Amino acid sequence: MTSFDLVHDRLTELAHLSSPLARAFAGAGYSLYAVGGSVRDAILGEPRREDFEIDYTTNARPDDIVVLMKPLCTSLWEQGRSFGTIGGLLREGGIKAEITTFRSEAYVDHSRKPAVEWGDSLEADLCRRDFTINALALDVVALDAGTAGVQTLFDFHDGFHDLYERILRTPIDPEILFSDDPLRMMRAARFAARFAMTIDPAIEAAATRMAEKLEKVSAERIRGELDLLMMTVQPSIGLDFIVRTGLADHFFPELPKLQLEQDPIHQHKDVLKHTWAVVDKTSPELRLRLAALFHDIGKPNTRAIGDEGVTFRFHEVVGAKMTRKRMTALKYSQEMIDDVSMLVELHLRFHTYKMGWSDRAVRRYVRDAGHLLDELNELTRCDCTTRNARKAATLAQRMDELVVRIAELREQEDLSRLRPALDGVAVMELLDIRPGPVVGRALDFLMEIRLDEGEITPQEAAVRLREWWAEQPR
Repeated sequence: MTSFDLVHDRLTELAHLSSPLARAFAGAGYSLYAVGGSVRDAILGEPRREDFEIDYTTNARPDDIVVLMKPLCTSLWEQGRSFGTIGGLLREGGIKAEITTFRSEAYVDHSRKPAVEWGDSLEADLCRRDFTINALALDVVALDAGTAGVQTLFDFHDGFHDLYERILRTPIDPEILFSDDPLRMMRAARFAARFAMTIDPAIEAAATRMAEKLEKVSAERIRGELDLLMMTVQPSIGLDFIVRTGLADHFFPELPKLQLEQDPIHQHKDVLKHTWAVVDKTSPELRLRLAALFHDIGKPNTRAIGDEGVTFRFHEVVGAKMTRKRMTALKYSQEMIDDVSMLVELHLRFHTYKMGWSDRAVRRYVRDAGHLLDELNELTRCDCTTRNARKAATLAQRMDELVVRIAELREQEDLSRLRPALDGVAVMELLDIRPGPVVGRALDFLMEIRLDEGEITPQEAAVRLREWWAEQPR
């Protein structure tokens, strides 16, 4: 089977999934085209993702779209009605579909939301799409009807060619499209990274000139686009683009500051390139990828030159605070902020145990990492980007030894429940005290025993606690 035949079969399958909608819209006298990602991915043969949905465009207006979709869907969502978009979950096949009226959109001065105008032309609608690879349209009505000799794939801007040549271009002047929606500059970074594409110089030049327009876009939308970029196969392609063009200056100014000026005598690793390498090495899990992106963010603020050369003392602690501040500004959830900040703060913990891993050290490492243990271990491994094979092998061996030590201790005791042998209520009853700071100190004392010696019985804990209490000043 030729490549052309494969593409034809994939597009035919896409049209088959669209059959219920195609018949409904054709019966009402409207056109319906699958557009954007579903068409692009079908042409490339990309595997269908869990969040698979099909985007459509039509000459029907939003009210008409609702009428036609309602009988075919188990549920509808109309949050995008003001932008001409109605979404629904199809009863047949369970496909998520979003249908948008032909449109054009543009930002007005000082606005964070685009103004929308309806259109009646497929070609005009497609020319306002962000990139040529997303400006492909499949006429699902014609395919469903099986009309011979009728054009079904519309490509006014050579998007098909750009897909196979891995070139990212815009259908029209990128400055016009970026003015319509400045977030498209961020999307350029994401698509270049996802498909390993070369970015058209016109796109890079326009993004460089217009970077400040990103300030019109809400933090939530920017965060969403950054998250999608971080989950691509090679995020560094897009991350480097947003730094080169100055986009990062307007939502993540700490990132370009990682390009530390090299001292002619005391050389050190390029922190920005090191960060790209660490991000690319990590598994595509958002929390881990973000920790990799932020892990050295504190280095510029802690850089010092002394007898030992260039140092970045406590950059993990400073970096954790900076991470929390930047992620808060980008409107991340509190849970995500806490987890990523903790990974940043702990990413050097492994290197503090150079003299071997005592049981106490292993317990403390596991206790401090908590539910982030696996991510912390992977971040630590990926943070080693040295080209010195011997040094890399030594670090890998030490990490392997730590993993073995954790496994061995887990066989002996429950490391998931690293808690004092007595709880606060038992402590107050035993010492005949009321709630207050002394209860916390008592629990800390018992926790140190747990870390040092492993599990002890409540009876032994009570004896040890009474002895401790007798020595405390009243």
